[in-house]
Amino acid sequence: MVNHIVLVGRLTRDPEMRYTPSGASVARFTLAVDRNRRGPDGEKQTDFIRCSIWNKQAEFVMNYVHKGRLVAVVGSLQINTVTQPDGTRRDYTEVSCYSIQALDRGRDRTDSGEIPGDIPYETYEGRQDKTIDESDDDVPFS
Repeated sequence: MVNHIVLVGRLTRDPEMRYTPSGASVARFTLAVDRNRRGPDGEKQTDFIRCSIWNKQAEFVMNYVHKGRLVAVVGSLQINTVTQPDGTRRDYTEVSCYSIQALDRGRDRTDSGEIPGDIPYETYEGRQDKTIDESDDDVPFS
């Protein structure tokens, strides 16, 4: 059996970072991915796909990937079930990414929101373990 997804799309808004109780970081974002064919009215059709990425990859996303950035992600499809406060169950679909590559030249943002200059094309692939190595020795970007 294979559960492998490759998507190319643009972020619909800036990613959001959260932390698990054990301290693992997860960035969540939504990709707008155009379909290969047009709808009945001749308009382009777009799917909006929820994605998550963990640990060092999440840090990369938070630092270099912002709204409108074109990225390629590789991951697996997950269907999660959440129990609502009223007791009903809701399923939602998400791509759990283990690789992300920025496909266009983006701009880095400072804390003040200013854009100081171009940043290079970036790719980050890595393990999705549950521990975070906080040393800066093996960071693939500066």
